[in-house]
Amino acid sequence: MLTGAAVLLGATAAPAQAAEVAYATKCVPPSGIGLPDVNGTTKVEISAPATAKVGDTVDVVWKFTQAASKNPDIIDLPANSVQPSGTLKAAGAQSADIAVQGPRENPAIPKGGAMTLSDMKGTLKLTAAGRVTLTPDAYVVNALSTDTKCAPTEAVQPAATITVTAGSGSSGSGSSSPSASPDPSKSQSPSPSASPTPSGSPSASGTGDSGATDFTGKAVDIPYTCQSPIGVKKATSPIQINAKKNGGSYDLTVQFKKSVMDSPIDIPAGKVKPILQVVLGGADKGSVRVEGPLNAAPIPQNSPIQIPDLKGVYKPGATGESTLSPGVLTVEAMGTTTTCTPDSTAVSLTLNTAEQASGASGGGGSSSAGGSTSTSGGLAETGSGDHGALKALGLVAGTAILLGGAVFTFMPRRRAD
Repeated sequence: MLTGAAVLLGATAAPAQAAEVAYATKCVPPSGIGLPDVNGTTKVEISAPATAKVGDTVDVVWKFTQAASKNPDIIDLPANSVQPSGTLKAAGAQSADIAVQGPRENPAIPKGGAMTLSDMKGTLKLTAAGRVTLTPDAYVVNALSTDTKCAPTEAVQPAATITVTAGSGSSGSGSSSPSASPDPSKSQSPSPSASPTPSGSPSASGTGDSGATDFTGKAVDIPYTCQSPIGVKKATSPIQINAKKNGGSYDLTVQFKKSVMDSPIDIPAGKVKPILQVVLGGADKGSVRVEGPLNAAPIPQNSPIQIPDLKGVYKPGATGESTLSPGVLTVEAMGTTTTCTPDSTAVSLTLNTAEQASGASGGGGSSSAGGSTSTSGGLAETGSGDHGALKALGLVAGTAILLGGAVFTFMPRRRAD
């Protein structure tokens, strides 16, 4: 009797399952730093419910049980400086690409230490009865504001299977609703023909909900912790994100109302380059890169480094209510890099978006920011005007820039058992 009860209980609870899979991986370091492509083995464990019904939205988890890389003997990686994102392939009864993303959470990783990546999460709405398999695919690791893109170089075996039974839910398109923190309440979305409507007020050139093209976000106070090669500095700036509709995309302009760093020395014109990641939320996921021009005028020692208007293009990857929030700021100056990470963020602008082909949707964003390939930035206040010290800092900063690719010095491939 007890055994029978246990069987019935198991069938009702539909407990989550977890399975590990290993596959050969090729990773491409950031461009412009002269590092070759690297190869290794990725081992991951995929967790998902064993059974579910049509119409259910299920949570899936990607756990790295062994990263295919180690931190080389160059520089220590600080805590909470690495963030993974990737794609799971659903196949069988339904096909879908499930975007998954993990938080920027990792322990400090010493030189030569094993890479530790956070668990990535996403959701899948089940649309057909039958067996749905989940297979890990490509992923991206963001470390110190640089992206290394990794993809399988062999056929990957499914790591989990969901048995889907007929239910009361209606059949859909088989699309997924990815999220690092899934929020089923965001699942409703208007038709692609709906006109975008922001939470911010349209500018004077806008024509309201029926045909607005210009959208003004609200200024939100964002507290930043800025990490330079020589120390840490905290600052808060009001930031505003504005958008102008351009076909199916949006031209973004991000305005910093206040500087977040001072110059420790006299900086000539044309030596400072700011870059910001606009974080997408709500219906859409990922980020959009915006950047500003080089400084037109010299910046005197101890003067604020003003952030000019940052521009880029947002191409929606989802239909529905999508939010835009200020994210990580990097500033490049005189060969050094400062990375400013928000201690917390807030939504500046909300748009009702229509999905575009090759849009944001997931771990990465779609942007056009003047064709620059730079992904690193700046110089925080040091209180010193010593030019000899600055040269030494340049060497440290150069090491940090190389780190974005060097952390993916892969261990020899191991065969899966």
